[in-house]
Amino acid sequence: MAQSYDVIVIGSGPGGYIAAIRASQLGLKVAVVEREHLAGICSNWGCIPTKALLRSADVMHTASHAKDYGLTLEGTIKPDVKAIVDRSRGIAHRMNNGVGFLFKKNKVDVIWGEAKLSKPGEVVVSKTTKKPVEPIGPIPKNTLGEGTYTAKHIIIATGARPRALPGIEPDGKLIWTYFEAMKPEEMPKSLLVMGSGAIGIEFASFYRTMGVEVTVVEIMSQVMPVEDAEISALAKKQFERQGMKILLEAKVAKVEKGANSVTATIELKDGKTQAITADRMISAVGVQANIEGIGLETLGVKTDRGFIVIDGYGKTNVPGLYAIGDVAGPPLLAHKAEHEAVICVEKIAGLPNVHPMDRLKIPGCTYCHPQVASVGLTEAKAKEQGRDIRVGRFPFVANGKAIALGEDQGLVKTIFDKKTGELIGAHMVGAEVTELIQGFVVAMNLETTEEELMHTIFPHPTISETMKESVLDAYGRALNA
Repeated sequence: MAQSYDVIVIGSGPGGYIAAIRASQLGLKVAVVEREHLAGICSNWGCIPTKALLRSADVMHTASHAKDYGLTLEGTIKPDVKAIVDRSRGIAHRMNNGVGFLFKKNKVDVIWGEAKLSKPGEVVVSKTTKKPVEPIGPIPKNTLGEGTYTAKHIIIATGARPRALPGIEPDGKLIWTYFEAMKPEEMPKSLLVMGSGAIGIEFASFYRTMGVEVTVVEIMSQVMPVEDAEISALAKKQFERQGMKILLEAKVAKVEKGANSVTATIELKDGKTQAITADRMISAVGVQANIEGIGLETLGVKTDRGFIVIDGYGKTNVPGLYAIGDVAGPPLLAHKAEHEAVICVEKIAGLPNVHPMDRLKIPGCTYCHPQVASVGLTEAKAKEQGRDIRVGRFPFVANGKAIALGEDQGLVKTIFDKKTGELIGAHMVGAEVTELIQGFVVAMNLETTEEELMHTIFPHPTISETMKESVLDAYGRALNA
């Protein structure tokens, strides 16, 4: 007989492993099916190891400007590529092992293999044919394997993979995805980055700090197209001051490969073309959901533009079947997947007062230099919706802590509904704004008004004071600018 569970989760990334742990906490019998490595792309090839690389870049940047802080460093500061990559991979390995420990602690069974939905409530697991770019950690002990498993509730958390454009497919040698960009054998002298979303601009920032000549090609009219236009423009100026070349409203039309370089033909907005030769190219044109080969057609699961369609609780159109994370659509963020996981499982368990996902209150963070972070509506979106708004701005150049840190290039921008005083958007560029944005996320979740924010005491000296000053500025009350 098939082994039976209350919940089977397909995929062990941020959404999958959180769903499994929360389900176990609620007394449900849980299993996770995984085909590659525990903790998914985020911990093994995405969020965490990229931040390790970017931390090396931060230290490199600070060390390169030591004399600005009254320090003298002898000798030339240069990156040790192998050491940087080894540190990043070691951190990924640690995260991988950590999820294995959490499964054991929470009594979550691990089923190793490829999962396929055979009929409602049933998953057939076969031997995995997936060969990861790099095995990370051994297959956990005491895992289950091939066979048929049943569950009252099945959660699909299969994530996503890099999207490839026809004719410009990554080959792993000259044209990279984030997999290859994360573990270079040596630093290229020049790099072409196609796409300036979070992945593209983070790698562009990392490689530029390491001394690589970087050119970014973006088809939209601004870098980081989802961000507020004003914040994006300020970030672009900083990138260009660092020596990064950025081509907007431009398209990579074709790529010709040489022995150890690529030459891209770029179509510019004025109709002209430009040829750019670089040692390596990163394709960062988004990702696509892993929906193939898991039996969605068999069950008649509804999809839209390559993503599984769900309601606010992760339910698909098939009873007992759910989807969370990247496979369920944008924004494609790990923290969105984790929150969806908790909502989905708590709804399955019948907990009261489970709130559906509010996508307007999901923060976005880009860990380039300078960092960019945001939540809620951009100024353009608010106006597009016909909202009567107040906009506040406060620059880092007027903040004592930012000046003391030598990080005085930044801006905090807040957007309020003029009628109600509700905070409907916050956008930031500058040092450590990925840590600061959560203050505005909490405020929005509590439906905080401008008056409550104005009466909140912020510690001095901190960069966080720019947040309050931005609120004050929206109402003509800024004190330090």
